[in-house]
Amino acid sequence: MKGGGIENPVFEPPSPGLGRHRQASPAGAGAGVAEAEAEAEEGPCGWGRCAPKALQLCNNPEGYLAAYSLLAIFQGIVVNGLINISISTIEKRYELNSSLTGLISASYDIAFCVLSLFVSFFGERGHKPRWLAFSAFMLGLGSLIFSLPHFSSGKYHYGAKLEDTCQIPGTSSANFTCSASTKSSLPNYLYVFILGQLLLGVGGTPLYTLGTAFIDDSVPKHKSSLYIGIGYAMSLLGPAIGYVLGGQLLNVYIDIQIPERQDTTYTKMDQDDPRWLGAWWIAFLACFFAIWLLIIPFSCFPKHLPGTAKIQAEKISETHNDGSEALVETKNIGKSFKDFPMALLILLKNPVLMSLIIASSSEALVATGFATFLPKFIENQFGKTSSFSATLGGLVLIPAAALGQIISGILVSKCKMDCKSIIKFMIGTCSVALLLNTVFLFAKCGNEPFAGVSETYNGTGMLYNLTAPCNANCKCLRSMYYPVCGRDEVQYFSPCFAGCTSHLFNNMKKMYHNCSCIGKPKRENGSEDFLYEAVPGKCPTQCKFLPLFLTFFFFAVVFTFMAVTPTTVAILRCVPDKQRSFALGVQSVFLRLLGTIPGPILFGVAIDNSCTLWDINECKTKGACWVYDNERMAYLLMGISAACKIITITFVVTAVCLYKPPPASAALSQKDSEMVSAIHT
Repeated sequence: MKGGGIENPVFEPPSPGLGRHRQASPAGAGAGVAEAEAEAEEGPCGWGRCAPKALQLCNNPEGYLAAYSLLAIFQGIVVNGLINISISTIEKRYELNSSLTGLISASYDIAFCVLSLFVSFFGERGHKPRWLAFSAFMLGLGSLIFSLPHFSSGKYHYGAKLEDTCQIPGTSSANFTCSASTKSSLPNYLYVFILGQLLLGVGGTPLYTLGTAFIDDSVPKHKSSLYIGIGYAMSLLGPAIGYVLGGQLLNVYIDIQIPERQDTTYTKMDQDDPRWLGAWWIAFLACFFAIWLLIIPFSCFPKHLPGTAKIQAEKISETHNDGSEALVETKNIGKSFKDFPMALLILLKNPVLMSLIIASSSEALVATGFATFLPKFIENQFGKTSSFSATLGGLVLIPAAALGQIISGILVSKCKMDCKSIIKFMIGTCSVALLLNTVFLFAKCGNEPFAGVSETYNGTGMLYNLTAPCNANCKCLRSMYYPVCGRDEVQYFSPCFAGCTSHLFNNMKKMYHNCSCIGKPKRENGSEDFLYEAVPGKCPTQCKFLPLFLTFFFFAVVFTFMAVTPTTVAILRCVPDKQRSFALGVQSVFLRLLGTIPGPILFGVAIDNSCTLWDINECKTKGACWVYDNERMAYLLMGISAACKIITITFVVTAVCLYKPPPASAALSQKDSEMVSAIHT
């Protein structure tokens, strides 16, 4: 869920010399020569003449899958976990607004889009494991660059603490006015963060195009979906680990040791202080070292794993019968850069491929949208804290997505589905996911009472106006959102807007007193039990639909991601062998241009459209949204999700209708395959 939300692309074509047996053109001699060349490239695991026997235990698809999974996990930790959870801290530390941090997040996808086609086109004929060693190098370097601003920007100066209570006239409180602050050099670090993201994008490109193709090269066709499903599921562990690791490190002060102050009125800053910033940079530095260690295993794998030529000889073509394979074979397209336009045109004219790409892009739009905003939805609908909502979102999205991909990989593998059956299977999973998405219609919640927003201050003041006679002289700041729940079960924007003038601690819990805006308790018989007038945090919600929502949404995510692995396998099957990697590169570009980039933007616009109270500071500058219309938000997200699901189903059905398998005479029988293998031997 970027970053950003969730990184999970489709597979690539195998290497050029490893074609599955296709139409009966130059199948005999030509295929035999290609297989002989491929077998010659099946070397031991090692570095030149240094090939220890112990390393040969890993010189197989399982060993490669383990290394690939580790790299995918660390890529997910950094790109989809750490960066997402650190963005708000980076905003505050380097004085960046949300549009600039959005540019940081988008830089990864920009680099991926620019390079994806070229890397997949040229890397198809290259040494794929060495491309992944390069991928590990760039991912590690990007992590290092991303952490550098912390070391060059100096210590964090957090200034004086702002009072959150009502400051009555005559006190010595600060007078907050709108004034232009001294220009800081900290925003210039934006370019360092963008550079780090661009390098991470460069590193991610070979991983999700050439890396997955190497798996498909090295395993039998009926096992390909299982291995792909495992690899994709492992890649989803990264964001989960990133969120947990990053969240824990944000509890550590940004400079490790909190500086002491000399004035006697100072109280030591803690995590509840709005000025607190966590140590966001530590995890990036740790990932830099860990990712660079993965360069070692990838650099020792041979160009092809032992047995690859035999496996490829036994595979039967399922390429969409539009004449593209014969064109690729006869003109030997893909050997030089001048073939790039023709190779791209062949794929763009493949209706089955393009239908599957548009369908997967539509799914990616929904997936990244929810990966980004599901915590915000849970926080506002069910009245939970932001940290608890993020935890719940991760516990739903990550396991459900991993489970869906593993289940679909096993089903496609065990049932030995052909290309057309795989596409039909996708129709079923997407249809079930569409039905489960109706959970937004019946598991939504109304808004809790909010003074100045949904109701007045005990009959005084006006709706959508936080200022009322009871707090007019308190010098309250609208830029300080610190919600409190009054004993009258009404939520207030901050202790100041509740008219509270004092506070104390009872059993380590902060309580506010002397609150002029808070009415009497609604439960008359329990008025004596109230030792406070307001406590920090939102009022407990009366909505009990959270377990129901999480259950339905969990299975909706499972069925949504059950289509990801089959989509990958179907794309690999419906294009010529020598264009499989390139097909994945094309899919990656569309996936981002139509899915992962606009997804969070579209969801963000929908959520902003349901806002009822904006942050407007003393300079009349519009900031973040504080309060949303919960029902409107639920309907809008349901509408976007349902529309995308319908688009997905429509294009998958189109792919089934347009798919034409190769003629029976073109596919080698099992006996023919055995004869070819025997002649080759």
